[in-house]
Amino acid sequence: MKRSTIILLAVLGVIVLWAINLQRGLVGMNEGVAAQWSNVENAYQLRADKTQNIVQIIKGSADFEQKTLTDVIEARSKATSIQLKADDLTPEKIAQFEQAQAQLSGALSRLMVTVERYPDLKTTTAFINFQAQYEGMENRIGVERRKFNDLARAFNTRIKAFPNNLLAGIFGFTEKGYFKAQEGTDVAPNIDFSK
Repeated sequence: MKRSTIILLAVLGVIVLWAINLQRGLVGMNEGVAAQWSNVENAYQLRADKTQNIVQIIKGSADFEQKTLTDVIEARSKATSIQLKADDLTPEKIAQFEQAQAQLSGALSRLMVTVERYPDLKTTTAFINFQAQYEGMENRIGVERRKFNDLARAFNTRIKAFPNNLLAGIFGFTEKGYFKAQEGTDVAPNIDFSK
């Protein structure tokens, strides 16, 4: 065999090994993102389930403001209707999912403020339990979103970096979306104790 043929075969062998290694690595990273997406969905599903419970508790209070309760029910319905598959976590679809979840968060926040005007409701055991669980649920959602963003960032960096970007698309790997901070969260609230 000629020396040039041996060199060509060696170079091709290195390229093939690199491609195989890249594909295997990306499969593993993609599965990690998918597993973490399941954790995010579980955290949001727990909140949706608990929201359904609190809606039932509040419905028992005959004089409670129906508009606030209806807003929560509608926001929960919209948030649970958006189903994303782990292999289709595009930035646009993550943003759509996040927007529906933000509407539910806002409706729940308004509900909690409104409940302050109903002392009988605030003292029920079921409502007290919900309040204790609510903070934990929101914290868990935040933790799972952060972990998802970390894995998605590592995956996106890997598929966009040269020379990986040459083969990532051929292997069917596409960019994953990120969760973003809600508008206005970068501004601290103005607290005035002088009143």
